[in-house]
Amino acid sequence: MSNVHAAPTEAAKAALQRQQKLSTIVSLIMALLIMALLTVLMAIIFMVTKTKEIPTIVTYSANSDKDQPITQKKLKTTVSRKPSSPSSSMSRIIASNSASPTAIPVPEFDVPEPSLDFGNGDDFGDGWAEADFGDSGGTASFFGQEVRAQRLAYVIDYSMSMKSQNREGLMREELADSLTKMQPGMELGMIFFAGPAWAAGGTVKKGIVHSSKGKEFKWKSPKGEHNSWEHDGRKEKVSWIKVSPPQVKKYQKIVKNTKLVGGTVWDNPLHMALDMDPPPQMIYFMTDGAASGSAAWAKDVGDRAAKMGVVINCVAMMVPRAVIDLKDLADRTGGQLTIVKEGGKREIVDDEHPLAKKQPKKKPAKKKKPAK
Repeated sequence: MSNVHAAPTEAAKAALQRQQKLSTIVSLIMALLIMALLTVLMAIIFMVTKTKEIPTIVTYSANSDKDQPITQKKLKTTVSRKPSSPSSSMSRIIASNSASPTAIPVPEFDVPEPSLDFGNGDDFGDGWAEADFGDSGGTASFFGQEVRAQRLAYVIDYSMSMKSQNREGLMREELADSLTKMQPGMELGMIFFAGPAWAAGGTVKKGIVHSSKGKEFKWKSPKGEHNSWEHDGRKEKVSWIKVSPPQVKKYQKIVKNTKLVGGTVWDNPLHMALDMDPPPQMIYFMTDGAASGSAAWAKDVGDRAAKMGVVINCVAMMVPRAVIDLKDLADRTGGQLTIVKEGGKREIVDDEHPLAKKQPKKKPAKKKKPAK
């Protein structure tokens, strides 16, 4: 009975020993593999976390240039935005405490002084300190009168008397050229007048204005005279147009093709311009009319514009008799007057001009702040 039980016991011991040897070998192999893996991971971590030294950058800010005092003369062109301060406060030097193989030169900057050389003539006129149109706006020019504004309205004489002495040709050419000089983004208003007055782009037939929007506006002359035209019913509202190349081409075509109309009344179109919403900051007004009643028109329109802060620059087209009232209108608003003589020659009409001395000077109204 003992022999039967001894044989299986010896076999089991041999099997157990073989299993132990195999487990030992496997354990050694696993240990070696784990050690190799850990060695590789440590090498990778060491390479990734290598310290990188970043140089410190030190900047120096240059002292701002002191503003030079500006002696302001009297400018005849009265409307302008105050010039922006020169951008001389920029930092000019950036230095580092790390060495560089390349030397970088520091350029010297010549900071220009603010330019005040716009406008017509050599000096500054009334309204320089008070006319402030903010950060927006642009420049424009009409018969040599250069101005700056965001909202600019033209009130232009399209009466039949403009046929004389090529006034019509000079007006159309100068007005078309003035449009090209307006900067994109400015707002343009344009009104034509004779007896009736209408927004540019409309037509006039028998005292009825047919607007470009398909509406009709009636005018009448109760006395049957050229200088007695008035609204007959509702009034036309003039809208602002954003200046852009397509709009400039459109209005140049309108300037060229609009026909002349009978009559001369120029207070109505100026009131139409002042009725715009918001009102203009600057008006270019041109006429060849020395109409009866123009002295009252100058006072009425001039006083209203002055209260609103609207400047009116006037152009007398070859009619010296119109100078006195137009000079009064310009003076009341802080504007200026130019007379265009035969052949297109232009002259600024100031207080010392012979045409202005023919009548006593009129005291201008107190100026208000310009329209916002």
